[in-house]
Amino acid sequence: MAVRESANARQAEVQRRGRGLGWMSLGLGVAQLAAPEAVRRISGVDDSATSRAVVPLVGARELVHAAGLLTSRRKGVWAWTRVVGDAMDLTSLGIAIAHRCGHRRRRLLGVTGAVVGITVLDLLTAVQATRARAVGPGPAVRGARGGGPMELTATTTVRKPSQEVYAFWRDLGNLPTFMAHLEEVRSTGGRTSHWSASAPFGKSVEWDAEIVDEVAGEKIAWRSTGNPDVPNAGTVRFVPAPDGVSTEVHVLLTYDIPGGAVGKAVAKYFGEEPHQQLDDDLRRLKQVLETGEVLRSEGAPWGKRARKEFPQRPAQPLSDSELAKGADA
Repeated sequence: MAVRESANARQAEVQRRGRGLGWMSLGLGVAQLAAPEAVRRISGVDDSATSRAVVPLVGARELVHAAGLLTSRRKGVWAWTRVVGDAMDLTSLGIAIAHRCGHRRRRLLGVTGAVVGITVLDLLTAVQATRARAVGPGPAVRGARGGGPMELTATTTVRKPSQEVYAFWRDLGNLPTFMAHLEEVRSTGGRTSHWSASAPFGKSVEWDAEIVDEVAGEKIAWRSTGNPDVPNAGTVRFVPAPDGVSTEVHVLLTYDIPGGAVGKAVAKYFGEEPHQQLDDDLRRLKQVLETGEVLRSEGAPWGKRARKEFPQRPAQPLSDSELAKGADA
């Protein structure tokens, strides 16, 4: 468990640093596209036709990097693309320095120093992301079909303060409004609760759980108690985003899948891409908190069993009364 927590902490750090680089790319890209003349003047670049064309192109490249780093979970891939871009920039700056003198040369040297510093940060992030992906929990669902632990991780950013997101999650009755497999979560005490979820073959499973670690506004960790059919545990962390307004929600769910035919059935129930299911749950959490409603397709967010019990229909927003009912459950 300590190794797992360490790996998760490394991955969370990579996610935070990757988003920081994303915001940096966004700022650089906007500046180079919105005020290319000022960028050329400050950096000491001449006013040639080549520089007038190159600066906006570099700005467009930075915006592409920003989109990838701010929206993708694969921060390492996008960090490596920034490293490649940095190498191109350093090469261009080196050529420009060789043909400049005086104050333009001094400005270019200053810009080159800044780009070198950014390159080191990009390279460090790329290497750490690659290592974290190699040693982290990753898609531990491999092998779960024959029994054993299965870990799911996912991250989303909600444009709400961390205290508000934490409070919504801490009211455990809200969980079924966005977690598709849950039917009901009922508090039975200050740190204990009773859970009900849809299961394979049109069945339901129930278990008791307790909160084992909690830091108000920052973290909630829970685990099943007693003798559940599928022992499980979860941790959710609420991290303030770099923009000072939003919250990064990092979720880790662990299931101890039994072996044999039961294990195979449970693993099949989770689907070929269980990480996508958790991503979808967090997408619905984001919708509920940011818009007050969640777009639903057949069966969502009530669980897999509802797909057979309700006819297929186009996606539509939940009504206020349905949202209130889910929150009270």
